[in-house]
Amino acid sequence: MVNQHLVILKQHYLDLIIDGQKKIESRLTKTKRPFFGQVKAGDVLFLKQSSGPVCAKAKVKKALHFDNLTPQQIQSLKVKYNHLILGFDDYWQSRTDCKYGVLVWLKDVKQIKPLWIKKRDWRAWVVLTEKENFELFRYAVFVKTSKLTPNTEDR
Repeated sequence: MVNQHLVILKQHYLDLIIDGQKKIESRLTKTKRPFFGQVKAGDVLFLKQSSGPVCAKAKVKKALHFDNLTPQQIQSLKVKYNHLILGFDDYWQSRTDCKYGVLVWLKDVKQIKPLWIKKRDWRAWVVLTEKENFELFRYAVFVKTSKLTPNTEDR
């Protein structure tokens, strides 16, 4: 079954994803969040600007989930993947005490007409359900049937 997700991003990172420069979205957290273990290849991501509209969509090419991370393992993730994550040093520094992580390779990134939704909480990632989908499920047919341009493979 394909899951659909709402992913909230700072404008800078959203622009890098849309421009095709940022190939991996990373989420490193101190506690296990509901999306941990729920993101997998083939899933659909709706990309929303923080305090702004949903303005892009993407598919998950691959996802890696980590638990019981150590500062050394986080440093290793930075060394191995930051050329695709494009995180600033302060991002990585602020995540050294995180225990959980998800790396999500993006493909088929496409801008969509900006869509304002009513989301009032602080969650930065929501696994969408029939009950909680911010009316994004009405776009599911569009996501499944649109012709998407493939991204270049990992470099």
